[in-house]
Amino acid sequence: MHAPAHEIYLDCNATTPVLPAARDAALRALMGQFGNPSSSHSAGLRAKALLDGVRAQAARVLGTGQGQLLFVSGATEGIQTAVLSALCAVRARRDAGERVEGPILLGATEHKAVPQAVAHWNRLLGLHLPVLTVPVNTQGLHDLAFLKAHLPAATLLCTMAANNETGVVSDIAGIEALLQASGSRALWLVDCVQALGKLALDLQATRIDYAPFSGHKLYAPKGIGMLYVREGSPYTALMAGGGQEGGSRAGTENMPGIAALGAVLQVLEEGGEGVFRSHPQLVRDRARIADALVAAFPGVVFNMPWEGSLPTTLNFSVPGFSSKTLLNVFDAAGMRISAGSACSAAKAEPSYVLQAMGLPDWQTLGAARLSIGATVDDAFLDEACARIARCGQVLRSSACGDGLPPADTGLDAGAEWGVDAEAGAAAVSPQALSAFFQLYPDARLVDVRDVAEHQAGHNLLPWPDTLTLQTPALNLPLETLRRSRLADLPQAQGPLVLFCRSGARSQQAAALLRARGHGQVWHLEGGLALAEMA
Repeated sequence: MHAPAHEIYLDCNATTPVLPAARDAALRALMGQFGNPSSSHSAGLRAKALLDGVRAQAARVLGTGQGQLLFVSGATEGIQTAVLSALCAVRARRDAGERVEGPILLGATEHKAVPQAVAHWNRLLGLHLPVLTVPVNTQGLHDLAFLKAHLPAATLLCTMAANNETGVVSDIAGIEALLQASGSRALWLVDCVQALGKLALDLQATRIDYAPFSGHKLYAPKGIGMLYVREGSPYTALMAGGGQEGGSRAGTENMPGIAALGAVLQVLEEGGEGVFRSHPQLVRDRARIADALVAAFPGVVFNMPWEGSLPTTLNFSVPGFSSKTLLNVFDAAGMRISAGSACSAAKAEPSYVLQAMGLPDWQTLGAARLSIGATVDDAFLDEACARIARCGQVLRSSACGDGLPPADTGLDAGAEWGVDAEAGAAAVSPQALSAFFQLYPDARLVDVRDVAEHQAGHNLLPWPDTLTLQTPALNLPLETLRRSRLADLPQAQGPLVLFCRSGARSQQAAALLRARGHGQVWHLEGGLALAEMA
């Protein structure tokens, strides 16, 4: 399956598509270089040569020097391993009779994987060290005065090279200077996930003890990552049971993922020319998209500093609109953006990153993140800007005509009405849609998304060519169905197939109509997201 042809993907901080060269390298490793690098025969030796070659390539790109570079499953494993290693070293100091009670320092805007890993190992190892949050200013930069006061006694410091929600680039040099001046013995974990390919890295020239990386943030597949460990820094294996990675990380290596990552690293080592946009070009690209947002939403506010942030990231809020509304309308227009970290996307909560920066509630609740990749081209940007204009138009017209579109009528609306969303809500799969309409030729498709979403997605509905409808799809938003009686909706008589973006709202709407006596209601299973794939 492929991404829909009309899709404009603007969520590269969450994940990226796989670079064609990386895909080809992975296929070669799957088909012709499938040996186990731990085997001593020729096939194993060829795999070992590939493994060593990619590691050497990564060492050159990242400037690891004599430091250790391990292949892991991704940044989460790298973070877990780094935190475990640091806290085991603290416990060893305690076991040796040293009184170690100093705090763990966590940046306020860290990816949640970091504080959760710290809480997990701090408890399991029985350390129960105090954990202090390092504040950030309105620009998202760490409070150096706070660090200066607490670093001397600290045991572990966790910061990030660049923030995944705002793109803010941390003052790594300033933090390092404080570490050196304080004489602190704190071990330093720097989340470098968003830095790969975007910031110049020379890890051996820094005091950084641990740096995790994730391949799928830069055009490699999911399931492959790296962990840098500075020479002499304490290390405890998270995974034991084999001699792989020099005994430091058990488990047969993910050779297709490593081969794919190697293809991306080769592009980086060669300067990215012909494949990745340059930093100045990405700065211009971001400015162009920002101009389109300003034109589409005159009141838009950008939630990150222009100077000192990655040129691939825009974080913005529009007065009067929740992030849920923005995401739904952009998604209807075939534009994939997010409200922040992909790991927190399922929860309609304010951005803790923006809260830490001291931004007002309307911005933290209404924030949306748009992140471009380094492989964008001018045609892609032309279409992205045109669709942004379309989204602005439909949201303005919807707001003027009917008030603000409801922000959260989706996932749990059924519970609000006392309706069991699954009770009698028959489903039609996207693959069976054409056959369904042959059986029920007078049936109607009903879009239960908000008016703005319906308008934004005009002409982008992914119906198969074999589906011929007597009448076009009808728009009856979920809120309209909730407020209306069946007798008031003559257009909603007869067989109906309800659809929305994910299938959640349509399932609830179908259950609602059936509870009110409508006997011929189905919903599109998986919504438009799966229909596009089918």
